[in-house]
Amino acid sequence: MQTTVAQILGWAFGPDPLDSTLRTGRELTLYQITTAYLQNARLISFDCDVHFEISDTPDKNAPRVIVETAIDSEYCPSRKAIEGGLAQHHFQLQYIANADVSQAELPQALPVSVLGLAFRDFEHNRGSVEVGTPWDSMGTASGGSNVTVRARSPKGQSATEFPKAFPQAQQLS
Repeated sequence: MQTTVAQILGWAFGPDPLDSTLRTGRELTLYQITTAYLQNARLISFDCDVHFEISDTPDKNAPRVIVETAIDSEYCPSRKAIEGGLAQHHFQLQYIANADVSQAELPQALPVSVLGLAFRDFEHNRGSVEVGTPWDSMGTASGGSNVTVRARSPKGQSATEFPKAFPQAQQLS
């Protein structure tokens, strides 16, 4: 289903999910954002995910949502391709603490596409001040280098599971 960053920012938050909360509603739908701008990219030390902050416009002050991509082995080719694509723009992914999230800011926003499942994360300090919602996308962002991306399984897993059952790949540019 097609969506935009602005539409995701408008979704009702609802209560914070528990570790045992099953995925329902929006979290069972595969979403595609065909045009967004990558503003911030970093590795997260506690779970080794990659966090991307995207916005609808290249404006550095634009509201953002987070796109996460997991460390699981089936995501390695995508993660390497993304790292290579960012390197072409002279940017290297690094482990950045939340207190230093501004160090993960790209000098210029890069146009990207996103394919993934919506994920209602619990409320916590997990990004820049521009992140305007606890809704994340559990997929990945790609841009410029035709990165193959994989989305997560929509089969009703709990908030802490990182499913491997949805290996559908899509070429995005």
